[in-house]
Amino acid sequence: MPRTLHRLALWLACFLMLSGCSSLPVIVPDLQLRSGPPVQLEGARGPLSAARSKAVLERLGSRGEDTGIFERHLAREEEIVESPLTTGNEVILLQDGPATFQAMYAAIMAARDHINMETYILDDDEVGQRFAQALIDKQREGVQVNLIRDSFGTSGTPAAFFQRLIDSGVRVLEFNPINPFMTRKEWALNRRDHRKLLIVDGRTAFLGGINISSVYSGGSFSHGSRVRPGGSPPWRDTDLRLRGPVVAEFQRIFLAAWESQRGDPLPARDYFPQLEPVGTQVVRAIGSSPEQPFSLIYVTLLSAIGSAETSVHVTNAYFVPDPQLLDALEAAAARGVDVRLILPNEIDSSLVFHAGRAFYERLLRAGVRIHERSGVILHSKTVLVDGVWATVGSTNLDWRSFLHNHELDAMVLGAEFGKQLQAMFDRDLAASLEIELEQWERRPFHLRVKEAFARIWAYWL
Repeated sequence: MPRTLHRLALWLACFLMLSGCSSLPVIVPDLQLRSGPPVQLEGARGPLSAARSKAVLERLGSRGEDTGIFERHLAREEEIVESPLTTGNEVILLQDGPATFQAMYAAIMAARDHINMETYILDDDEVGQRFAQALIDKQREGVQVNLIRDSFGTSGTPAAFFQRLIDSGVRVLEFNPINPFMTRKEWALNRRDHRKLLIVDGRTAFLGGINISSVYSGGSFSHGSRVRPGGSPPWRDTDLRLRGPVVAEFQRIFLAAWESQRGDPLPARDYFPQLEPVGTQVVRAIGSSPEQPFSLIYVTLLSAIGSAETSVHVTNAYFVPDPQLLDALEAAAARGVDVRLILPNEIDSSLVFHAGRAFYERLLRAGVRIHERSGVILHSKTVLVDGVWATVGSTNLDWRSFLHNHELDAMVLGAEFGKQLQAMFDRDLAASLEIELEQWERRPFHLRVKEAFARIWAYWL
């Protein structure tokens, strides 16, 4: 998302040069599942047998209440997304920048073969410099470092910052350069790489919403870091650390992005080591891009919400929903599903903030409960449906994420991880203020004007 007036001005200057307006696919709400063979999982050495797949899924389902909800979400998920459901994974939930950076830095320091990194923002600040030096040090040790950085997201980072990395031997690929004379394919300024991915030795992966920036230096629940130096509140975000067979899927997504951007051939490394089972989690890697016929993340999210039976709990930073997502949330609430949204009370884009608020009254009237997180800049992107279907990643609930960006999420099935994500959701809920319909209807006129103006820009935000 735009973070400074400089970037907003750049975006507005180029607005008229953007051509073509894509649209979201129409998803049939009552999509019928095909009858077919039982769901098959993939493990460390390829597809599991039908018997082993059944045993894993029965174990996962038994950790929640015996309602059949898990099985129904599993069947729906298997029909919607083509990438494999992989078992034998370890998933660690990381809350906020300090915990995430510490885990990422430790993994980088332990690297022995290669480091693949893909990020939207890489700032030239204390955190960015620390990571840059770590990558340079590992490259000098003989560990191959490959970095994809989004041109728009890193537009405020000096060229000298990246040149220092390049001079050390790090392979740096600028995704979709803003400068049309530097493009390696068709120039499409509105397409951005919003993914945040770190893969170390093909065995450990990190992903979520956290960029490499000092804005994440403070924790959102730490009493001593409620206000960061300079007076700005801490950023609230979520990441995952994953190990196990699913890491190979994230590796394939990274290498496909490098190839699609026509980067120079990468040095030979052991990008796909043999991955043994290290945990019990069933995970699916979901990447989406404008080059695909439709966003896989968008389709699977609508399907999960459309299948919800008890709860839909959403935490999201940039909420500018399209009509289908609005309909799905309202329909779920009408079925008696507990639909709750935790949205920001303060973010880094005024336009997005007010565009999202333009939909509050409609959702509140439909029975959707809306809470605004206080005391932080909310940047987290998580969804938990029925306590068993969860996603954590880079995807916002807006047109940009679904149409214009390259995004990356991990979908985790099962009650065990669901309980962890629910606990985190409850902590954010306790630190949020609920928006009541009667109160919202009395909001000042000048806020209504801002909402109406911002909503005009919803497609481009």
